[in-house]
Amino acid sequence: EVQLVESGGGLVQAGGSLRLSCKVSGVGLDDYVMGWFRQAPGKAREGLLCTRRNAFLRDVYYTDYADSVKGRFTVARDNFKNTLYLQMNTLKVEDTGMYYCAIRRTSSCSMAASTYDFWGQGTQVTVSS
Repeated sequence: EVQLVESGGGLVQAGGSLRLSCKVSGVGLDDYVMGWFRQAPGKAREGLLCTRRNAFLRDVYYTDYADSVKGRFTVARDNFKNTLYLQMNTLKVEDTGMYYCAIRRTSSCSMAASTYDFWGQGTQVTVSS
């Protein structure tokens, strides 16, 4: 059974940083595409990034970032712990929302939430001004 568990959310002031974790079980991090999403109240779920391993080159990964987080958010992974991380720096009030990690059972990236197959329960991030 595939399971994803996010953690690390909380309350932070604008300009601050947080690191979210996504612990995965049932599949390896390298098996499929991984994504991070967020959803603010009353808004659609927004894709923040998708990341996947190069099909032929071990230890080579590609990550696409949404413009809204490019240069501020960075993905990292620990394959031994089967955990994906989201390092969020220079946080803004508009970054507030529920953050989710997800798995897409293909090898191609997408920011569309509807194309992902497995989801965690989310972790709340609140950025105060």
